[in-house]
Parts: sequence; C-alpha cells; structure tokens
Amino acid sequence: MNNLADIAAALKDTRSVLICGHVMPDGDSLGSVLALGLILEGMGKKVTMAGADPPPEIYDFLPGLAKYQVGLPPDVEFDTLVIVDCSVPERLGPGFQGLLAGDRDIIILDHHAGSSCPGKYRYIDPSAAAVGEIIYDLIMEMGLKISPEVGMCLYTAIVTDTGSFQYDSTTPDTLRRVANLMEIGVPAAQINVRIYEEKPQAFFQLLCSALSTLTTSRCGKVSWMMVTREMLENVGAKDEHTEGLVNYARSVRGVEVAIFFREIEKSNYKISFRSKDVVDVDKLARQFGGGGHQRASGCTIEGEIDKITSQVVAAAKLAVRNIG
Repeated sequence: MNNLADIAAALKDTRSVLICGHVMPDGDSLGSVLALGLILEGMGKKVTMAGADPPPEIYDFLPGLAKYQVGLPPDVEFDTLVIVDCSVPERLGPGFQGLLAGDRDIIILDHHAGSSCPGKYRYIDPSAAAVGEIIYDLIMEMGLKISPEVGMCLYTAIVTDTGSFQYDSTTPDTLRRVANLMEIGVPAAQINVRIYEEKPQAFFQLLCSALSTLTTSRCGKVSWMMVTREMLENVGAKDEHTEGLVNYARSVRGVEVAIFFREIEKSNYKISFRSKDVVDVDKLARQFGGGGHQRASGCTIEGEIDKITSQVVAAAKLAVRNIG
C-alpha cells in the first residue's frame, strides 16, 4: 500500500483528473469527491467529478455539486482516475468500471478493509471513520489550506459515515479533525439540520410503512424491516428516502444486529446490516457476497424475498448466538 506522500506527489504532477465514487452515493462518497475536486481545482488542475447515480437531494447544499456529472463516464480526457470510497469495481456502476482497464494512473482512496479496486496507487485505511478523514489528511500532506467550502464537504463526509459521531469508528482524531473544520468556519449545526432535520413528508409516510414490517427475533437480538417498490410508489418516495431506516431496527432495546431489506427492482434486494457492540456485520455480509465495516455493511441478493429473508435472518441469529 502506498502512503499519502506518494499520492500527494502523484496528484501534484497530474494535469487532469476524473474523480468518482460508488453508485447510490452517500455523504462520505459524495463529500469526499467534491472536497478533493475543489482542492485540485484550486491547484489549477483540470477536474471532472462524476458518478453513475444522482446525488440525494439532502446534499444539494454542498459546494461544487453543480459540477458533479451523472450518468455514463464523461467524454473528457484525463491523466489520472481517482476512486474514493468504493470497495469493489462493480460498485462503480455502468461504464465507470471499464475505466479501470485504461493505461492512465489510478488512485484508490478507501476505508473498506476488503477493498479490491485495482490501482497504481492505493491507500486503504480501515481505521478511518470515513474517507473524508483520508481526504483531510491528504490535503494536509499536500500542504494546502482547507477553505470553508471544502470543509463543508469534508464535514458532511465524516458526520454521515460516523452516524453523527455515534458509531464506535469515531476516534479522538475524528473529533480533532472536525474541530479544526469548525474553526475555519464550517457551519456544523446548519449542515446537521440540512441532513437530519429537513425530511420531506414522503419520508415519514415511508417510515410508517417500513415500521409496520418491523420484526424482532424470539431471542430479541435480531431485528429487521423492509421496503418494497410498491411501498415507495404508494407514498411517492424515492430510494434516497430509505437512507437511515435501518437504524430504527437497530434502536430496538436488546437488539444487537439490525437488517434492512430494500427492493431495488423485481427479485433484486439491497440488504443493509448494522450492529451495536459485538457482531462483525462485515463478516455477515460477506456470506452473501457483500461487505463493509464491522458495524455497518451490506450486500445485494437476487431471488424470492421470503427465502432471502429466511436465509439472512438465520445467519444473523447464528452470529448473535455465537457471541453467547
């Protein structure tokens, strides 16, 4: 694995760069792309920021978002490809995965332990609470000043991937970085309101439907809930409105593992796992071809939902049984 000094040198040498994250961008992926893009633009680089899927509306306040291109890879020339917060090539989305086959320099910046995206330069730090932390450290390594605009993107990346600093991935260094961002003028409280306290009515209607599916195992340690396409359509909600719903299952007293099943399309389901204290849900997700972090992970499974639910819940029950 390369160190940040190697990557800083490579970025200083490049003239043009394409920066992208994973499909269905979350706050960490999007904030990291935008923060790095704005910093490199400030250095006089030709920068393109792009992704396969549109950003969720809750992030429409982020500086630089208007420059974020959505869809297939932009038809632009670039010397360097930077991929952030993406653990496997498939998560790049249609078209973007093919960029890995080029002869240009590729830089991977990630905090997923099982990250397998190939690149000439790779910096993977599973101890980082968010890729936003890695981008912050990279900017420091480059000897550059973080503007309030860049800071807003970094703060968003960090606050969302730490669950508002509630997850045990949050470290003293996480909070020191955030304190430094606030000192340069990042309006943390305002950002928190935009992300967490301004939900459309459709979100609450969807939440009601999802909570009606909430189920807890007899042992009381596994809880799960579901959202189907029909439920989304009935209330006029979007896929992005399912973000964070898994935490309601996680909040049930006594629950160690929470599971959220979301129907992406017919017979295709995205499954999110969360744990509180002990169970490594990264290992749990890997049983189904996914992965992530010890306390937050996911996978995608095709098939009949009853069979999928039975298999996944059984695996979660076994995981909590093994911890005693």
